[in-house]
Amino acid sequence: MAADRRPNILFLFPDQHRHDFVGMNPDLPVRTPNLNALTERGVWLPQAVCPSPLCAPSRACLAAGRRYHRCRVPSNQVDYPLDQPTYYTALRDSGYTVAGVGKFDLHKNTLDWGLDGSRLLGEWGFSEGIDNEGKIDAVRSGAERPMGPYMAYLHERGLAEAHVRDFTTRHGFRDTHPTPLSEDAYCDNWIAENGLRLLKGFPEGRPWHLVLNFTGPHNPMDVTEGMQAQWRDVPFPPPNENDQLDVAHHARIRQNYAAMIENIDRHVGRLLEAVTERGELDRTLVVYSSDHGEMLGDHNRWGKSTYYQPSVGVPLVIAGPGVREGVRSDALVEVQDLTATLLDYARVGPLPDMDSLSLRDILEGRREAHRPCVVSALNLWRMICDGRYKLVLRADGGPLLFDLLQDPQETTNLTERMPGEVERLRGMLNREQRENTAD
Repeated sequence: MAADRRPNILFLFPDQHRHDFVGMNPDLPVRTPNLNALTERGVWLPQAVCPSPLCAPSRACLAAGRRYHRCRVPSNQVDYPLDQPTYYTALRDSGYTVAGVGKFDLHKNTLDWGLDGSRLLGEWGFSEGIDNEGKIDAVRSGAERPMGPYMAYLHERGLAEAHVRDFTTRHGFRDTHPTPLSEDAYCDNWIAENGLRLLKGFPEGRPWHLVLNFTGPHNPMDVTEGMQAQWRDVPFPPPNENDQLDVAHHARIRQNYAAMIENIDRHVGRLLEAVTERGELDRTLVVYSSDHGEMLGDHNRWGKSTYYQPSVGVPLVIAGPGVREGVRSDALVEVQDLTATLLDYARVGPLPDMDSLSLRDILEGRREAHRPCVVSALNLWRMICDGRYKLVLRADGGPLLFDLLQDPQETTNLTERMPGEVERLRGMLNREQRENTAD
């Protein structure tokens, strides 16, 4: 039988990586040499936004290729509906080996992964893999008895008690002391080893898809001693509109956040080396993105779940066969557009009722524009942005209108000054949602 020469897919998908904390941004001292190198041989899309800035909804939208209001996972309290198709299943059914490791977050409401991390992988469309607990869910579920593979590993190593004690004494984002865990037991390092082991075992002559769902740079800001030492005394600008902590404390938080990103970037390099050793780099599509961003104290907010750009904006870099090299594209992109993109490159038809739009024409230079606007939503708010003006409609407050060109920090609400823009964008948002819900 002839080898299937469709491209492999290496999908690097950390948790809570905000759009501007990348080495390509000259305004921040973030070190991502491997992501920078990937950008040099691919396309960087800095205008990308997530469909919803919360783990379970965002990852569900990606799996189904649907926008938030149609994906049936409105919060972290709802598991992914097993009767809703996924692009993973479509790839597997077409002949791909579909594998994944890390924090999938498709059953966020059910804190049970199976000790080998395989409990629902087959139902979602995976051939093999390890679905493990996220940072907080691991401690919530497995302090006494493990409910997933990562805490099972820590219990077996005799490290669980120290890890749980460390997490239960941290106060949100404020505590920046290093983890008691060794380098090899640190969760993202453990995930990377799992991914490398799977990658090296893929059969030849058959295309593969591998997604690595890193747990970082999600809070808490736990890093190893070695990671922290590399960032000590590196200056960072303070957050925008924050009166909670002093400048030095904010710098320590951002140093740890950057250290987690640099650690993930190191594994990006290792994974690309492993692909190269297989002789497959020239036919592997490589994608780096994230499920949502992180406020890091901007507007006195931490974490995600809000409509500001640090929360909804994510990195997006794509490189591989046929993709232009060294291109920055300001095309308006939603993360679930990756669903149609990956299916397109795999020569697989679209999923039923997809909202996702393939980026292939952008990546290969046949078009420069992608969407007229991007939308994101969660529970009590909806957001639309046309690349310059951004409108937020809130159920618990009045509308917000920001000019991202003149006011990138989103400090001035222009609603009263520009009612025409408010109505224009409101109409666009309503049309987008009507079109996506039509039979």
